[in-house]
Amino acid sequence: MKCELCPVRCGADRTVRAGACGVRDLVVAKSYLHPYEEPFLSPNGRSGTVFFSGCSLRCKFCQNYEISLAERGRHVTPKQLSELFLSLEETGAENIDLVTPDHVSPLVAEALSLRRPNVPVVYNSGGYALLPALEEIEPYVDIWLPDFKFADPALAEKYTGRRDYSEVAREAISYMAKKPLRFGTDGRLLGGIAVRHLVLPSHTEDSKRVLDLLKNILPAGAPLSLMRQYTPAGDIGDFPELGRTVTDREYARAVDYAVQLGFSDLYTQERESADPAFIPSWDG
Repeated sequence: MKCELCPVRCGADRTVRAGACGVRDLVVAKSYLHPYEEPFLSPNGRSGTVFFSGCSLRCKFCQNYEISLAERGRHVTPKQLSELFLSLEETGAENIDLVTPDHVSPLVAEALSLRRPNVPVVYNSGGYALLPALEEIEPYVDIWLPDFKFADPALAEKYTGRRDYSEVAREAISYMAKKPLRFGTDGRLLGGIAVRHLVLPSHTEDSKRVLDLLKNILPAGAPLSLMRQYTPAGDIGDFPELGRTVTDREYARAVDYAVQLGFSDLYTQERESADPAFIPSWDG
């Protein structure tokens, strides 16, 4: 069967070879209780995070490039993945956090159909997804957590090779935004949507355009995480502007603009978040 799961629609027979995403099936690069997830998801620092290898985007600056560009990790069946979710719960996970699942979403949906976790399921994605795939896994998702990376198609093409990124992400996030927001008594998000945006060096103006778009998409009160954690990584040799972290001034401009637009549930990061020490080791 030709794969048309993601917007690339590469047509690969993934029973035989990897698709544009770089993988054929479920490959888990790491699973553990991740202590650095946003506080509105895991206030106690125990996010049950599962990182999948492969990705349909090709971000030149990807901090997880060791797993996004290759089949690195252990191959698992949907049944084994379901058992992994249970194991994370039993060790105290506050959620099941699925990182970069778009290219394997039908298999993840199969795993979730075998047993529904008793904690929120978080769909943590790059925002580059087709509606049919999202609709298939939606019954098993409690919280959508997409990135919105770029507003400018030329910038998206330059750094990911996907000129249609903004158009696809807007449609995907508009769909995700329909899920009603639910919060616990402790303020943590239990259902709905939260969006992340990574501020890049030299590109504050595009961040402001992303915020303009999100203001017209997100329901009032949806958490917005404005990330400062960019650190030079990946394949950025041809992009000298990405060879540094974000300055105080650049980040302040993005934060101030988000406040000006009226984002009421805004999460920011300190300068120290831009540290390679926060990148996990990919031990499977």
